[in-house]
Amino acid sequence: MQCHHFDAGRCRSCTWIERPYATQLADKERHCRELLGPMTGLTWLEPVASAESAFRNKAKMVVAGTLPEPTLGILDPVGGGVDLRDCGLHAPLIQAALPVLADFVTHAALTPYDVRARRGELKHLLVTASPDGELMVRFVLRSTESLARIRKHLPGLLERLPALAAASVNLQPHHKAVLEGADEIALTERETLPMAVNGLVLHLRPQSFFQTNTEVAAALYRQGREWVEEAAPRTVWDLYCGVGGFALHVAAPGREVIGVETSTEAVASASLTATESGLDGVRFVADDATAYALAAPSTPDLVVVNPPRRGIGPELAGWLETSGVRHVVYSSCNAVSLAKDLAAMPSLRPVRARVLDMFPQTAHYEVIVLLERRP
Repeated sequence: MQCHHFDAGRCRSCTWIERPYATQLADKERHCRELLGPMTGLTWLEPVASAESAFRNKAKMVVAGTLPEPTLGILDPVGGGVDLRDCGLHAPLIQAALPVLADFVTHAALTPYDVRARRGELKHLLVTASPDGELMVRFVLRSTESLARIRKHLPGLLERLPALAAASVNLQPHHKAVLEGADEIALTERETLPMAVNGLVLHLRPQSFFQTNTEVAAALYRQGREWVEEAAPRTVWDLYCGVGGFALHVAAPGREVIGVETSTEAVASASLTATESGLDGVRFVADDATAYALAAPSTPDLVVVNPPRRGIGPELAGWLETSGVRHVVYSSCNAVSLAKDLAAMPSLRPVRARVLDMFPQTAHYEVIVLLERRP
């Protein structure tokens, strides 16, 4: 992949862009194998490759510059805006939408936030594209000062950007490196973006997490489903379930599936998909994964975990180690924390692993591991 922003030194986010893609994929698998290498009896499946460009379904754009000439992208080392609206990582629908949104910033007088001066209103534009060609746009504002103008000019934006299905304002009043705040104000009647994955429609609400690479996420869920079907559990927990990707994929007649997630937005999204899909055996709970496991009166046959980069941590790993759970499917975006968690669960033996390249052009990747309890 070639990028003029990288070549000019304006953006160095794609740290591996100068490596051939086949080398990137091989290096990621080698890194993961080295971290999990001491574990004997582990079978490695063929890694899952990604498209090298245009794979990102979400753009997190810092808004800077001036009202007549806003920049959408990142900040340089001194806090100035670097415009990346033509970033080659974004899905074509997002690339086409960003210039229209930049015009809207000017037209609706949404003053870009100046980090150095601590003045202005619009901090970020968050844009998500669905596989079916629809968009969700979120305006991250310092206050509600611009809200009336956004509502006034929204019909014009919808006319210019017919793919826009759901829009909202997020309020982030604090001067700190936080992407978004807790308060969300809907601008459109629709508040969710349907994400079609493997025949399921996952409903993405504004503050719900969804994997950045839709195609690779679909492969991840298929792999998890395959391993769960082989284990044939009667009861499954999906901890850190997000919008229910794994839980909904492994639902089956006669199987009880419980998804656990701290985000109430994500739980609402997952519950909606379960209802629409007629999956009566699946339910979702808004709770901390570790707290839920420690307080539960019974233990499931199989647990799926898909934690953030920090991993599941010693408390949940300790619970899994002593729980009697027969199988664990562990999906990780950080093989370093994964290796640490696995070392804390010696009774659960890794038997299969697969690297999935969720993040081309960088050192990051996803890995999924099947664990089974030693006899």
